[in-house]
This record gives sequence, structure tokens and C-alpha cells, in this order.
Amino acid sequence: MGFISGTGALGQGKLGHDLLSQGLLSQGLLSQGLLSQGLISQGASVYFVGIKGSGACALAELLHGAGAKIAGSDVPEAFYTDAILRELGIPVYEGFDRARIGGGIGLVVHSAAYGEENEEIAEARSRGIPVAPYPRALGAYSAGMNSAGVAGVHGKTTTTAMCGSLAQALGLPAQILVGSAAAGFGGRATLNLGGKYFIAETCEYRRHFLEFRPRRIALTSVESDHQDCFPTCESIREAFIDYCRLLPPGGQLIYCADDPGASSVAGAVSQEGRGIELIPYGFSAQGDYRIGGYRVCAEAEGTAAFSAGAFSGELRLRVPGRHQAQNAAAALALIGALLKEEFGEGWSAERQAAAQKALEEFAGTKRRSEIVGSAGGIIFMDDYGHHPTAIRATLEGLREFYPARRIVASFMPHTFSRTAALLGEFAEALSGADALFLHKIYASARERFDGSIDGMALCDKAASLRGDGGAPFLHYADEPLDALEPLKEYLRPGDLFLTLGAGSNWPLGIRLFEHFRGAERHGNNSSSSSSASAAEGGRQ
Repeated sequence: MGFISGTGALGQGKLGHDLLSQGLLSQGLLSQGLLSQGLISQGASVYFVGIKGSGACALAELLHGAGAKIAGSDVPEAFYTDAILRELGIPVYEGFDRARIGGGIGLVVHSAAYGEENEEIAEARSRGIPVAPYPRALGAYSAGMNSAGVAGVHGKTTTTAMCGSLAQALGLPAQILVGSAAAGFGGRATLNLGGKYFIAETCEYRRHFLEFRPRRIALTSVESDHQDCFPTCESIREAFIDYCRLLPPGGQLIYCADDPGASSVAGAVSQEGRGIELIPYGFSAQGDYRIGGYRVCAEAEGTAAFSAGAFSGELRLRVPGRHQAQNAAAALALIGALLKEEFGEGWSAERQAAAQKALEEFAGTKRRSEIVGSAGGIIFMDDYGHHPTAIRATLEGLREFYPARRIVASFMPHTFSRTAALLGEFAEALSGADALFLHKIYASARERFDGSIDGMALCDKAASLRGDGGAPFLHYADEPLDALEPLKEYLRPGDLFLTLGAGSNWPLGIRLFEHFRGAERHGNNSSSSSSASAAEGGRQ
């Protein structure tokens, strides 16, 4: 079974040109256009190399829903996407074997983790089967719909997930693709509400988002990151400007007025005079998406409230931090633009009420202030924050939500280049915790260790910022699980334990939660608590 036929929202001429110009398909394979319009001839299939990756799995799910025959391969390690792929009935092979690449495959898509050295990709090339990296395949998909890209160094995952919750509440015929599992999507990274609009998280790394074809962009933040490919602030700023240049005349750029980098990009786009509509949001913005009156609700523990210019009443969130109000404003601005296009009007009183309800019920995404569980009077959380700005915002948000709790954080730095470039900023941001357990740097496959920086360098820097030399605030365990036994003794009722970062320290929180839950069940802890769903009201 190949892709379902039908011309869909756009005619096949432009789509065919898009696909051919990007080198995805030969003329003979091109059928009815793109994906649900028919990416390849009937009877062909798509094979994913690295199918367990969040983005690859999400795209595979969308293609599967469009009628494609999907299969793929990856390493044997367990990922949260394993359950999604099993539920969809998509075959996943462990390891890589060129013998799996046969003539029935019409397209091979591979994640950024694998390149030409992979034997399955090499076999596809030798057979003349079209091969596309994930960003290019996603870009080809976006060309077939009225697409919006959510971009930024921080906040894009949560903002995109919020867009999905709002689109569902407001009846927009949209598909949404997020870079992580979203609670409101049934634990998946995609939500399929129809085929007219496409809202996707788009990544700046190696300028991958330049493959996307947006009519609208929501830009959350721009600052130094990914120093291995953006060595200066100006280089990453230029990448975001180039992305915004993909907007067609009359397109819309929704940007965070509170973020200097995003505002700078918006200013540069405006100066080019291409008729791009600028829609600001944030605490310092003017207009419909100005945030005001942010507060943590004393009358409803674990809830924050704020106002937005276009809304007559308060908006409420159950995810911690002022940055989440900014994310919500970005989502409201993007969905508001789609409402005007779809229905000819924006935020009626009825739609405002639906949006308010959707945001208050928004339960977050995987690894974004995610509650693992509560046991022994301790809340266990996990957060993907791996940049100083994100770490600072996360810790400040948790401090506001849980003012009486001692925050104990485990942080594993991600990439040598980022750690070296932002060493002082990391040390300052992490000082927002009450106690800190640091670990070695999580190495990326994209760079090599040159011996100039390691986890102890961050530990020393953090210690130097404190008059007491770090004790008793600071602890170091090279391997995250080496901190398991010390933390069993260190944690006490009333704590909040947080694993932070894009590395491999997240199992530490799970192991600790399981330990304290087991002790609690055996009556070894006098504190009363419950499972993850009931932790402090079940907030995620």
C-alpha cells in the first residue's frame, strides 16, 4: 500500500516542482503531489533510518496516517517512541542491514544522527532510491500545506504543543508536529485534526529549518547556541533572518518582544520591506498579545494567571514559569492568525472561552518540567533545559510554584562547545538551585573531545561563585548513577528533585523515585504521597 491518492489542498504542479528541485524524487516516482496528496507511486513505501528519533517518529506517524507503508531501523536502546511505533504497527528493525533496502522502497528518510557511512543509506544510494534527511522530508511535507514554523533557541516545543491544544479546542483543520511527546496528544508528538494547516517545531541546528516552507513563523528567542555551527551571536542571528526570508510577501512573523534576539531579527525583516506582517507578543509588547498581571495563584496552588490584550478575562496555566506565559501568548498569536484566515474573524467571546479552557488544561510535554512522580514527600521532576537561559527560567518558575521546597538539581552538560562557550553563564544559572549535583559532559556525536573542558570545569566555576567554595551546595559525580546512593541519603521530605539537561542523567530521577516509592509502600517513610498523576495536584 502506498500513499492515498487525491490532489488535496494544492495542485500537483507546484508540489512536483518543489520535490524535484529538492532532489527527493525522480519524475517517474512522482504521483499526486506530496504525502496525503501522494508523494510516491502507489505500492511504494518509505523507510526511516533512525526511526526512533522524536522528529523522525513524528513524521513517520503523519505519513502512516496519510496511507503510506512505513518501516524503519534504529539502535536497540529503548526510547519513548518505541511504544508509539508498536501501537501504529510500524515495523522497527534493530541495527542496520543493507539487505533490507529493496526495490519496493520509494524513499529513504534518515535522521541527522546518520549519514552516508550508514550501510542502509549507502545501499539506497547505490540503487538510485531517493534519500532525504529528516529536515528536507519535513520541508517537502510543509510545502503541501498552509504551514507555520515555530522556531527559537528556547520554547519552541512547548509553544508548538500549546498550538495543538488550542487548534483542537477551536476546531482548526490542522496537523501539528512537536519535537517531544505531548500529554495532550495522547503521549505522541503529532496531532492530526485535518489537512489544511500544518504547524511544526522547526530547528535551527545546522540551519535545518531552511528546508521548511512557512507562511507564518512564531519566533520565541534568538541567542548564542550550537557553537559548533554558529560560532558567533551574529552567525545564529543571520540563520534566523534567512529563515524569516522564506516567508512569502504578506506572510506573518510572530515574535517575542521581550527577547532582544527575536526583536532584532524582526527589525531586520521589517527593514527589508517585503510586506511581512509583524505580530509582537510578550510582557513588553503592544497590541493583542501583550502579557500583563502575571501571578502565581494563592487561591489555586500550582496555577499561574495572566492577562493578554485581546482577551477579556484572565488566562491560567498549570506549567511553571513566566516563560510559559510567553509561550502561551505566542501560541495564541499564531492560532489567532489562523482563525482569521479560516473563519474570517479572530477571538470571539466563545473562542476566548475555549482557548482559556485549553490553556488551563494544558499538561505540558515530555521532559519539559515533567513530573516523574511524588514519593516520600519529595517531588521528582525532569526538564530538558540545557542552555543557561532555559535553566534559569525553569528554576525561577519552580521557585515561584514551590516556594517552600528545597530544590535539588542534577545537571549534565550537553556538548563540549556549548559548555566551554557558556561556562560562566551555566554556573550562574545553576545557582538558582538550593543544592546541585553535577556530572560529566554528555558528548555529542557531532564533535570530538579535545581535552580543553570537562564536567569538573563547570563544578569549579560554580564553586568559585560562592563564598563557601561550594559546600554544602555543590556535589560532583562523573556518572549520573554514581550519585544514586548519596542522593538516597541526601533527599528529605519537602524537597523537589530535578534532573536537568539534554544528557543521560534523567534515569537518575526515575531510580530515585522508584526507591522512595518502594520505601513508602513498605512503610519505611512516614510521609504520605502518591503516584506521578497525583504529585502536587498532578501538575506536569
